[in-house]
Amino acid sequence: MPFTKINSKMVEAQIIPGQRLFSQRGAMLAYRGEVSFTPNIQGGQGGIASMIGRRVANEATPLMTVEGQGSVMFGHGGHHIHTIDLNGETLYVEADRLLAFDGTLQQSTMFMGSQGGVMGVIRGQVTGQGLFTTTLQGKGSVAVMAHGGVIELPITHQGAVHVDPQAYVAHRGDVRNKLSTALGWRDMVGRGSGEAFQLELSGQGTVYVQASEDKL
Repeated sequence: MPFTKINSKMVEAQIIPGQRLFSQRGAMLAYRGEVSFTPNIQGGQGGIASMIGRRVANEATPLMTVEGQGSVMFGHGGHHIHTIDLNGETLYVEADRLLAFDGTLQQSTMFMGSQGGVMGVIRGQVTGQGLFTTTLQGKGSVAVMAHGGVIELPITHQGAVHVDPQAYVAHRGDVRNKLSTALGWRDMVGRGSGEAFQLELSGQGTVYVQASEDKL
């Protein structure tokens, strides 16, 4: 069930009998029809394993199951919303940036250190995010939140893409990530604390970057 954009900060989803949608709690703004909202204690389509993964990850992003027949408008905190359509791929997304997603998508939690090694662990400790990341796989739509909107940057074999970890929202494709350090403009003008951390993504795919370094 694809999301329809109402404006930059609101989307609408059609709820069809026999199908379901998951959303972040508190994200429903309004609805029409016979629609039910129930707390989801099993971590979405991923079941009990996903729930355990979310608890280990200490992700404070509880979900609601949305079912019935009608339409629901979603938004949260005045954040900009970006929709992503998956056609069998896997999306890696920061849990606190998930607004809503199709119930057809399989959800799980991945330890980012398995991709980035020790640097992946450091990334989580230094930035407070990205140690564990939610994965959504299958065919369906996802709505994510961001400060100031989202840009899609292609990742190609011609060279890596470097992203501020605080600006990272999600990525998909055959992509590897690691944390790198470099002196940034803050250090040059005396505003930094020493080292600037960058998330380096290489391979083939897309990274979604928000237009701000603020956390949600």
